[in-house]
Amino acid sequence: MAERRTEGRHEQAEGLDARQPLDVLGVLADAQKAAVAAVDPALADIAAASRLAADALLAGGRLVYAGAGSSGLMAMADALELPGTYGIAREHIVILLAGGAASLVDLAGGFEDDRALAVSDAREAGLRAGDCVIAVSASGSTPYALSLIAYAKEKGAKVIAMANNPGAALFDEADVSILLPTPPEVISGSTRMGAGTAQKIAFNLFSTLLGIHLGHVHDGHMVNLKADNIKLRGRACRIVSDISGVGLDEAERLLTLSDGSVKAAVLLARGVQDKAAAQVALDHSGQSLRRALEAVEQQNLKARYGA
Repeated sequence: MAERRTEGRHEQAEGLDARQPLDVLGVLADAQKAAVAAVDPALADIAAASRLAADALLAGGRLVYAGAGSSGLMAMADALELPGTYGIAREHIVILLAGGAASLVDLAGGFEDDRALAVSDAREAGLRAGDCVIAVSASGSTPYALSLIAYAKEKGAKVIAMANNPGAALFDEADVSILLPTPPEVISGSTRMGAGTAQKIAFNLFSTLLGIHLGHVHDGHMVNLKADNIKLRGRACRIVSDISGVGLDEAERLLTLSDGSVKAAVLLARGVQDKAAAQVALDHSGQSLRRALEAVEQQNLKARYGA
């Protein structure tokens, strides 16, 4: 049987409830720091998972986040951010949270044991070859997640598994396994704490590298963001200004010409004729702004000095 560290007893748990509040918080804070450290050994696997997911999206597949309970909430939080932050089309992101909307009101535990529900959810989502599933479970033995992985493999989808226990069953059929070996929880079995912290960090790393692979990050800027509120429109202007060197007023004008596309606005600032030409340049560069800018610069040099 796999080691169940997520159900273990923390070394400072005894007498915890009799300690002074600041002492309790110190123990809890130290446990969070230990959870952060548990991510380091998984960096290579997170990188492999991000590459697998990016390849699936670039080939027209979908990224399917799946989980139950607090682990499922960590997955959902990451998935919901992708369209706004990196402009990934909503239809290319699927969220399978055991219990669905009901779990957002009452995170009842029974849903995670429902294998039939997992199959039903996967079937309703149209899970298919070409998709990439990232399934998460702190214990690594959650029936919902296990059944969903089995269904995904049966359909030919790629599978990434994330768990906090070594030797977890969740890893058995995964194409990439992400082990986050967090210590026992201070509150035994409360995996929303240390395990959840490590999962959140791992998801942050995974999806940020995914955005980079897809060409949606340039010099630390989210250049494919969806600027759908005042704050984000201001951010888009500042990004265009920072990358291209134009003033904020000009950046705003260029964003209007580009229908809000930061990448296209930057290319317009560098002399590309119009939005359509900017889009062609981006298509030829695989949506990489850096490569598109390099190509435009080469064209400008040729135009100025000849071939």
